[in-house]
Amino acid sequence: MEKPCILANTLGAPRGIYKCFEPCIEKHFTIIQYERFVQRKEDFANKIQAVFLWGPRGIIVDQNLLESLPNLKAVVNGGVGVDHLDIPLINSFGVKVYNNPGVVDNATADIGMSLMLASARRIVEGHNFSKFHESDYYPESSLGTDVSRATLGIIGMGRIGYKIAKRAQGFEMKILYYNRNRRPESEERAVGATYCASLKELLQRSDFVMVVVNLSPETHKLIGAKEFAMMKPNSTLINICRGLVVDQDALVDALQKKMIRAAALDVTYPEPLPRDHPLLSFPNVIVLPHVGTHTVETSQMMVERMVTNALAAITGGQLPDEIKA
Repeated sequence: MEKPCILANTLGAPRGIYKCFEPCIEKHFTIIQYERFVQRKEDFANKIQAVFLWGPRGIIVDQNLLESLPNLKAVVNGGVGVDHLDIPLINSFGVKVYNNPGVVDNATADIGMSLMLASARRIVEGHNFSKFHESDYYPESSLGTDVSRATLGIIGMGRIGYKIAKRAQGFEMKILYYNRNRRPESEERAVGATYCASLKELLQRSDFVMVVVNLSPETHKLIGAKEFAMMKPNSTLINICRGLVVDQDALVDALQKKMIRAAALDVTYPEPLPRDHPLLSFPNVIVLPHVGTHTVETSQMMVERMVTNALAAITGGQLPDEIKA
């Protein structure tokens, strides 16, 4: 029996799925590479039943693409965030949209803790000293700050935020959180978290502020000049959700004026940052190229879940991963 066709880019992340994960997909589907599709649309347009997306900068699902795929049933996103997709437009063509909740939670929580620890203990600076030092003297300016017993403020206490709180418990941290909806008291007690009724309260009290929200019109540049002015001068901002949740110009200004101690970012806009971007010039800033889920195990689970969602869409099954407008 002929396998259904999917449109994907497996030429390498972030524009495509790594080729090492192709066998998982090819058990069930024939992969039509996007570049090949563009060159020979007439040969493949009627065969493609799903589009696999890996990151926001790969295949663009717009009106032209949707009109060119008459038998398309699903757009399957590898990650959780779908802010790069026009879901009402896609749904208007009778096409379902799926994302990947749950699978990415642990890896994303881990990268948040990694960034907090690396920034607090100045890990990158220490590594660079070991590689490039011109003397044996490790300067006073290299002193880090304790994570244990410090106060962590989590903005966004969803699945990932809650896992971060569980990890922070192990460091005996005081955990504050600000969320659209308050968690039940039993869940707060389980991780030792205290709810803040306002973002201002959390920012004023936290030594580390970790942002873990979805990007939406309400959270676009949620952390800007006003918010940086509320933070402690010895505090650190950690962003592991979407770059546009933080006003980067305001962040640069806050760092220049020493309004905060440091920043650690897994996400920026654009991604990656231009090499001459001011954020890359600060010794107290860590910038990663959006690698929160970039592990062998998590990537494998993401691909497997994409396959499951696509099969359900093609066969008419129902899965909770569907995103509706």
